[in-house]
Amino acid sequence: MAFGLFKRVTSLEACFVPSIQAVSSCIFLMLFLIQVDAQIRYSIPEEMRKGSLIGNVAQDLGLDIKRLRSGRARIVTGENVQYAELKTDKGTLVVNERIDREQLCGDVTPCSFTFEILLENPMELHPVTIEVLDVNDNAPTFESKQLDFEISEARMIGSRFDLEAARDADVGENGLQNYILSPNDNFALKQHVNPDGTKYSVMVLQNALDRETQPRLNLKLVAVDGGSPQRSGTVNINIVVLDNNDNAPVFNQSIYKASVTENSPKGTHVVTVNATDIDMGANGKVTYSFSKSKSPKGDYFKISQTTGAILVEKSMDFEKDNKFEFRVEAKDQGGLTDTCEVEIHIIDVNDNAPIINVMSFTSPVSEDSPVGTTIGIINVKDLDSGENGQVRCAVEGSAPVELKSNVRNYYALVTNAPFDRESLSEFNITVIASDSGKPPLSVAKTFHLKVSDVNDNPPVFTRALYDATITENNSPSHYVLSVTAKDPDENQNARVSYILEECAIGGSPVSGYISINSENGVISAARSFDYEQTKEFVCVIKAQDGGSPPLSSNVTVKILVQDQNDNAPQVLYPVQTGGSLVAEMVPRSADVGYLVTKVVAVDVDSGQNAWLSYKLQKAADRALFEVGSQNGEIRTIRQVTDKDAVKQRLTVIVEDNGQPSRSATVIVNVAVADSFPEVLSEFTDFTHDKEYNDNLTFYLVLALAVVSFLFITCVVVIISVKIYRWRQSRILYHSNLPVIPYYPPRYSDTLGTGTLPHVYNYDTCRTTDSRKSDIKYMQPMSQSLVSVDDVGADSAQNGHQRSANSTLSFFIMAFGLFKRVTSLEACFVPSIQAVSSCIFLMLFLIQVDAQIRYSIPEEMRKGSLIGNVAQDLGLDIKRLRSGRARIVTGENVQYAELKTDKGTLVVNERIDREQLCGDVTPCSFTFEILLENPMELHPVTIEVLDVNDNAPTFQSKQLDFEIGETAIIGSRFDLEAARDADVGENGLQNYILTPNDNFALKQHVNPDGTKYSVMVLQNALDRETHPRLNLKLVAVDGGSPQRSGTVNINIIVLDANDNAPVFNQSIYKASVTENSPKGTHVVTVNATDIDMGAYGKVTYSFSKSKPPKGDYFKINQTTGTILVEKSMDFEKDNKFEFRVEAKDQGGLTDTCEVEIHIIDVNDNAPIINVMSFTSPVSEDSPVGTTIGIINVKDLDSGENGQVRCAVEGSAPVELKSNVRNYYALVTNAPFDRESLSEFNITVIASDSGKPPLSAAKTFNLKVSDVNDNPPVFTRALYDATITENNSPSHYVLSVTAKDPDENQNARVSYILEECAIGGSPVSGYISINSENGVISAARSFDYEQTKEFVCVIKAQDGGSPPLSSNVTVKILVQDQNDNAPQVLYPVQTGGSLVAEMVPRSADVGYLVTKVVAVDVDSGQNAWLSYKLQKAADRALFEVGSQNGEIRTIRQVTDKDAVKQRLTVIVEDNGQPSRSATVIVNVAVADSFPEVLSEFTDFTHDKEYNDNLTFYLVLALAVVSFLFITCVVVIISVKIYRWRQSRILYHSNLPVIPYYPPRYSDTLGTGTLPHVYNYDTCRTTDSRKSDIKYMQPMSQSLVSVDDVGADSAQNGHQRSANSTLWLIVSGFVLIVTLLSCESFRAFCGSVLFPPITAFCLEEHSGFSVRLHLYNTDIT
Repeated sequence: MAFGLFKRVTSLEACFVPSIQAVSSCIFLMLFLIQVDAQIRYSIPEEMRKGSLIGNVAQDLGLDIKRLRSGRARIVTGENVQYAELKTDKGTLVVNERIDREQLCGDVTPCSFTFEILLENPMELHPVTIEVLDVNDNAPTFESKQLDFEISEARMIGSRFDLEAARDADVGENGLQNYILSPNDNFALKQHVNPDGTKYSVMVLQNALDRETQPRLNLKLVAVDGGSPQRSGTVNINIVVLDNNDNAPVFNQSIYKASVTENSPKGTHVVTVNATDIDMGANGKVTYSFSKSKSPKGDYFKISQTTGAILVEKSMDFEKDNKFEFRVEAKDQGGLTDTCEVEIHIIDVNDNAPIINVMSFTSPVSEDSPVGTTIGIINVKDLDSGENGQVRCAVEGSAPVELKSNVRNYYALVTNAPFDRESLSEFNITVIASDSGKPPLSVAKTFHLKVSDVNDNPPVFTRALYDATITENNSPSHYVLSVTAKDPDENQNARVSYILEECAIGGSPVSGYISINSENGVISAARSFDYEQTKEFVCVIKAQDGGSPPLSSNVTVKILVQDQNDNAPQVLYPVQTGGSLVAEMVPRSADVGYLVTKVVAVDVDSGQNAWLSYKLQKAADRALFEVGSQNGEIRTIRQVTDKDAVKQRLTVIVEDNGQPSRSATVIVNVAVADSFPEVLSEFTDFTHDKEYNDNLTFYLVLALAVVSFLFITCVVVIISVKIYRWRQSRILYHSNLPVIPYYPPRYSDTLGTGTLPHVYNYDTCRTTDSRKSDIKYMQPMSQSLVSVDDVGADSAQNGHQRSANSTLSFFIMAFGLFKRVTSLEACFVPSIQAVSSCIFLMLFLIQVDAQIRYSIPEEMRKGSLIGNVAQDLGLDIKRLRSGRARIVTGENVQYAELKTDKGTLVVNERIDREQLCGDVTPCSFTFEILLENPMELHPVTIEVLDVNDNAPTFQSKQLDFEIGETAIIGSRFDLEAARDADVGENGLQNYILTPNDNFALKQHVNPDGTKYSVMVLQNALDRETHPRLNLKLVAVDGGSPQRSGTVNINIIVLDANDNAPVFNQSIYKASVTENSPKGTHVVTVNATDIDMGAYGKVTYSFSKSKPPKGDYFKINQTTGTILVEKSMDFEKDNKFEFRVEAKDQGGLTDTCEVEIHIIDVNDNAPIINVMSFTSPVSEDSPVGTTIGIINVKDLDSGENGQVRCAVEGSAPVELKSNVRNYYALVTNAPFDRESLSEFNITVIASDSGKPPLSAAKTFNLKVSDVNDNPPVFTRALYDATITENNSPSHYVLSVTAKDPDENQNARVSYILEECAIGGSPVSGYISINSENGVISAARSFDYEQTKEFVCVIKAQDGGSPPLSSNVTVKILVQDQNDNAPQVLYPVQTGGSLVAEMVPRSADVGYLVTKVVAVDVDSGQNAWLSYKLQKAADRALFEVGSQNGEIRTIRQVTDKDAVKQRLTVIVEDNGQPSRSATVIVNVAVADSFPEVLSEFTDFTHDKEYNDNLTFYLVLALAVVSFLFITCVVVIISVKIYRWRQSRILYHSNLPVIPYYPPRYSDTLGTGTLPHVYNYDTCRTTDSRKSDIKYMQPMSQSLVSVDDVGADSAQNGHQRSANSTLWLIVSGFVLIVTLLSCESFRAFCGSVLFPPITAFCLEEHSGFSVRLHLYNTDIT
């Protein structure tokens, strides 16, 4: 109370703060602290219906119903179930959920629950407590349906038996009150009360039990409560009276017989033995086990201890054991026993697969091994007998091997086909052996056979033709390409070396051009190549393997030299000479585009490096001429005027397209004049000779007539020859098939230097029917391979190479047929291989009958002599060595070794008869001695005799028996039988038992002859006198010396159950902390029983009379240790009381009390419940605003339940609390959404425990926006520049304003403030986008009118009321060079000629006139410069670049022409610049009449002669060109055909026209609609390459005109190509002629320059067309 008062005082001190917020906070807290004391309490019975009235809260608390509604009254229960509901419209409390007192409180009384009623504005808290009253709705119940007891009839009177306690969920008078036991003669009931008030009962034995009279008792226990009406619960008590052990088990049969198949799966039932014991309970429970006197050998069986069922434990083998005999023992819990005999017969099944033993196997085998070669010998056997042991053997798959067998299951692996390692280098031979069982079993043996290599394959290149490109000017040893050849052989035979075949290229050996790496085939350059000298060359590479003898193959390599731009262009015209000046004449009447001349240049490079472009580098007047960039044509670009100077000098650059490019420069002199004398007067002074012109005309006409006649004659002859040949072809063959030149088949030399020593020609003809099959060539018959030409060989050779030698074709076909026959019927060929195979088989089948037998004792030393095999078999020692004699044992151990040098058998391994044969007698093993060449087999059998080397042994170290002291006299106990590995007299003979007073020994013999013993009880046992007996059993054999074995017999006498367990303490107390982990040790109870054995073994359990509630504990049945089973909660249960029962195996019990106290720990963190929370909150909310109410509680008590609460972090919120753990979240600072739009409030509640626990609750508070910020521009002043002559709507600039508010308050609109610019509104100049602030031009600006203007932009947000701000925008108009200079003086008129007059006495710097011009632009665009573009005499005048003054630059002389025409360009400094041209006429004279006489016109009288000479020279040049071309074409055709005949056929034999027969019908019924014949001829030279035919892409193969196409079509194509090449050669000759120095001199000095230009222009055009056509051919 003092603490609460102190808190109230401290909270009320805040009222003295002079602020409105503080006053409001104080008032809130006062109301909050005052309205928490009113509390009401109601009592209601449990199980009231939902909606039942509890009480009137409004009336009891004195509240108005309107107050409940306005205050949002509600019930606060935290995390508990809300059992009550508040009706705010009536002010009443009603039942909301079913209330079960037992579920709510359990055993706690009184039972109640509490909640709060919360009201807001102001906040009030009213605790409400509702007490729940108990009603008698639960009857007493027992946990078990019945109680079972097993009590021995020997149990003493007064024995106590705890009964299970009943449970009643009700409390008080409604709870459990009394127990009642049904009447009986043996037991009475006693009741007890636990310290906690619960009641339980105990059943006490009053009269002794008699199992023979009453073996079972059935009683009832009734529990009743004190409620009204009274309720009760009942449980049945079943008592089983246990008997004493006074009867031994007895088997139903003395012998059990059964049978089972071998290999039966584990768990297979064999037989079930059965024994009965008339005793009851444990004494009558019989267990079964194998008797130690005669147990089953090998652990093949197991027996169920409870049912006596004998099952298969592991698989049995009939071949090892076909019968099992053993004894089974039945034993009760008192140790009494009986035995029976079990006899199991094994039924044989086919469970052994054949076994394949490898006698010998050879791998690898050479691929040239003959058919019939023996590669291995195998032996096949089957452990089964009868049909199951009969074996068949075969080779699986298509391996070229077969089996040949004898009658003794020996097989030889013999080859039946030749090997080819390249096709199959290794393969598996699978031999399958199958028996005749049902179902049959089989086994497979796989032999991996490798075929060793023979050098029978030459290397093969991966490509038929290699081509590569190398750039000229390469460095020596530069990489060109790599060739690769593969050899299917292996190792040294597959090692490929590369050799460059010697040949000449341009008279030089090929090794001077390239070199090859012999290891990897890398071809490198041996020199630097020059494309202009060598464009390509071909060489041959040979690939040779490392076999003996070596094999090789060749491949052709074609190397192309790629051009580099290493040659500059060469100018052909105009010719640059050091002699007289040559100029091109342009008439003054020439229009725009007039062809002045053509610059002709060539580049000896090729491709793009030879593509030329022309540029005008320098000219006297650039405005008059231009050069075509592609053709070099110089043309005028404007009209030629009289003012243009006569003498013009042009510098032209010719540049190629290479990288880097190269160029050449040529100077072209141009004369602007209408007549030749005018030119001569300008350039040189000479007179014309009329006689020279007349003679020139005569000779030109004569030459033109002669050349024309020769040309026409040549054309007529060519046409006549063509018509004659065409008519001949139509007469000889009336079809469209071409004529194929045919040559007789003598193509090879007579020396036979190739692979074949004689001439062999292959002739293969195909018709359209050939499409139905592929072409095949048989493999070579020996190591040398004859290769024929590939399909892709040269078409010219395909057209002429034919062969008529059908003898070889017949021989090849016959040889192939012979190989097929021999491969199918190899058995009938009388060859040496077949004879040797037959002899081998005969010997193999005969020598298998000789057999010998030896007898030796076991355990002989290694190397001991067994016998002389050579002597006993009658074999020579040399025969043993030559036949590689060896012992074959298969998979068995090789006990004997054959000494081939002496012919004796000796011991190889230690021989233990017992290990080898076990109990089988006699004991022996067999093996075979194998000899080869020829093969012989001799079986040898060795019998092993037994020696006494093993003593009798017992499997167990000691025999343990537990026998009750109540066992009857005459009881029999089987003893374990001893085992002796020896047989006969050396085996087990007798048993001896050490003397004693209680037991005697009896011996028995099993049907199989083995002996065992039985121990018989003669005198009764007494545990108190002799609790333990120790005896010895001795087993002795009959060997000499005699051996024996001993086993100890330990007998424990079992006690009768006559003592109950007793606890050391009656009450055990312990404590444990709550939340202890599972398995925590609490306490250990202990009880002892002085009985022995099972009767003295005590087990512990929770007593049913008072077990621990909640399954929080478990008890160890053997140790009595009580452990924590699940976590406990101190807040629910702080103490546990229960009883523990100790019970022995005879059913006697005792109980004790256990009391466990729970220690509290701080294991409950505080819980934060949210009463109310408001979000979002406006940013203009005042300080002290309440935004939420929370409640904090802790389930712990004391310091662990004391809670502190605080706000974490720097959030502008604080907590204000009352004494009832309620807190208000109140703001303590103003909000600004722009700084912090939302934040998290984390409230942390911590308790005072050690260590303290805490809980955190996070509230996300959002601050809503208020329009309290105007838009703000990013810049204080905007300026922009716009170029004049802009398009309307042109972008000028963007203005941007930002508003830190959000949503509609932050939406900014841009407005153009109205103002006037030059009397016009600003909106006529610019416009602004209201959304994004983009300012655009509204008109096209003119710098000369408006240079700049200023406007104001307003940014306004969308708030209410809206806020805004302004910014100034300054826009500058930028000048463009859009006005050309204007010339003011001299004035240009279209009337009479005006000239400035310069006296001849004018000195240097004389001012002739001044050009005056202006430009309306400003700045640099208005800066003017003056240039003299054209002048008749540039050495006389100059123009001032800045002022436009025209002055003389030298002294005027009398030789200066009177008429001077100057062209002046006025240019501004803009980008791009603009200019104006003015023509200034200057007259150099001292008087005006002299000027007038100079500016008159005259005509020349010699135009006719000039035109005649021009046309005569033109005609002569054209006709001469055509004639020379025709002659060159004819000569080239003849040379080409002669060279072709020499290449294709090196002999003087005539060419015979040959037409292939028409093999197919003319109707085209096949896949191809027309006749297609395939003809392939090969010579002996064809051996350098292989023949290949592509597989057809479908069923019909259509051949197109390829390199390997029909030779007739190739003939026509060659004819067309020949004509084309003749024309090409003619053009080349003309080009060569035109390139000569003398011809160029003739064209440049004698002929008129325009004529020469025309001729060279035609030549250049032909060159272009030739280049294009040549490209088509390639």
